[in-house]
Amino acid sequence: MRFLHPDGTTVHLGYCSNVHQAEDLEGVIAQLAEYAEPVRERLGAGRLGIGLWLARPVVTELAGDEAASARLKTELRARGLETVTLNAFPYAGFHREVVKKDVYLPDWADEARLRYTLDCARVLAVLLPDDVGHGSVSTLPLAWRTPWHRACADEARHALDRLATGLAALESWTGRRIRVGFEPEPGCVVETTTQAVRELGGLDPDRLGVCLDACHLAVQFEQPAEALRRLAEAGLPVVKLQASCAVEAANPADPAARTALHRLAEPRFLHQTRTVTDGDVLGVDDLPDALDGGLPDADGPWRVHFHAPLHTRPEPPLRTTADQLDQVLAGLLGGASADCDHIEVETYTWSVLPEPPTDLPGGIAAELAWARDRLTGLGLKEDPS
Repeated sequence: MRFLHPDGTTVHLGYCSNVHQAEDLEGVIAQLAEYAEPVRERLGAGRLGIGLWLARPVVTELAGDEAASARLKTELRARGLETVTLNAFPYAGFHREVVKKDVYLPDWADEARLRYTLDCARVLAVLLPDDVGHGSVSTLPLAWRTPWHRACADEARHALDRLATGLAALESWTGRRIRVGFEPEPGCVVETTTQAVRELGGLDPDRLGVCLDACHLAVQFEQPAEALRRLAEAGLPVVKLQASCAVEAANPADPAARTALHRLAEPRFLHQTRTVTDGDVLGVDDLPDALDGGLPDADGPWRVHFHAPLHTRPEPPLRTTADQLDQVLAGLLGGASADCDHIEVETYTWSVLPEPPTDLPGGIAAELAWARDRLTGLGLKEDPS
């Protein structure tokens, strides 16, 4: 879906396809018919954005075969879909039985991560709608924090310089500007906007910036207005927003809250958990660690890295951080100018909810309707085409 900001900027809203299990081109095309097109129809939208997650084997095929890329673009257009952004955070195997920390591999000290990201950029330059001049690719925040030493940091910085050079060459060749956003996430080398400024400062702002995930921001107890101001003052653009909500237990010692949290402690994805004690953010790497006594439960709320559907409430007495997402949207789009024009709803956890939906397209459509209402409430006008 497209929206017109009062400053004239076109803002793109879509959802991320990493919620679907497909790691070959035929599977990606099949999911467009099985899920994305029905989502668009449920919304009554003439056009729907879909932020594709393309696993390494799919990207290899698309980058090396012009006919395959053209076929995918044709399939998107025929179903009333468009792609302006790719999620290149997971490399492959995102729907294995256990993913956990493997999602951070390869990291930015590994040449494979640079090659994959540049291939994603090349593919996106082909998939972009004909009337769209730039796209975005989101990626991991350098690496999981351990093991990470000076040699890794030096390798990563060199890779980022080569990334910027490669993106500049791609723009010169295709006329399409692709920007890459590094996504701060709890437990990583870059988990906060403060660390983003420290680790990513000085990069080419025309091509490299931040992918801001509202769930991650909330888990780290960052205040949205302060975080956005920090990035702006450092010259780090928000090239993409992942519209997402964390789960919060206001009183994690409450037996009902513990029961509900135990139902979220599933084996596939990592659910970093944080609280605040005496003004300091304390955390553990996964929700079971917190439930086993690794996190104090008497000083304040727990926030859990569990992407909750935007429009629903989790099992009581748990709640979501939708109010934080509202503040992020207002900070990026509620002013005189649009500070971000790619918004991706990224709830990849539908299949691991305590009660997975029987109607996934309906759930995704309801999330997008929630986001649409927020954007129009901020004064953006939906493009009905």
